[in-house]
Amino acid sequence: MGRRRLGRETAFKALYGADLTGKQIDETFVGLGRVADPEAVSFARELLDTVDAHGARLDEVLAAAADHWSLERMGVVDRSVLRLGTAEILYWPWIPDRVSIDEYVEIAKKYGTEHSGGFVNAILDRVSRDSETEESDAAAEGEPE
Repeated sequence: MGRRRLGRETAFKALYGADLTGKQIDETFVGLGRVADPEAVSFARELLDTVDAHGARLDEVLAAAADHWSLERMGVVDRSVLRLGTAEILYWPWIPDRVSIDEYVEIAKKYGTEHSGGFVNAILDRVSRDSETEESDAAAEGEPE
């Protein structure tokens, strides 16, 4: 398993634990942070910091992208995976959206239900398309007439 995948899975487990128990992310990350690869741990920590810093915005974007699905209705696995994937898409432009989507679909398949992969793929694809549209609109507004 690659370092980034290990980091993503570690971040997922910490976020899942925090969502399930109501504990702070730092509390659930402590035990998981003992992963053998320090680069994977660092990647996970940065990802969790991004989710923590932008949590409200991530939930707004997910709510808009998930037609007919409130965040409360989503399973904890799917919701955690979607928050992480949305954080990468919106705030980590150096990672191509398609890479982020593929990675989180695989994590959803591994830890979620038989429908989790397709659900995560559809929502993250919509988040990606919507963010590209917003960027295009913002660039067009900034152009001189």
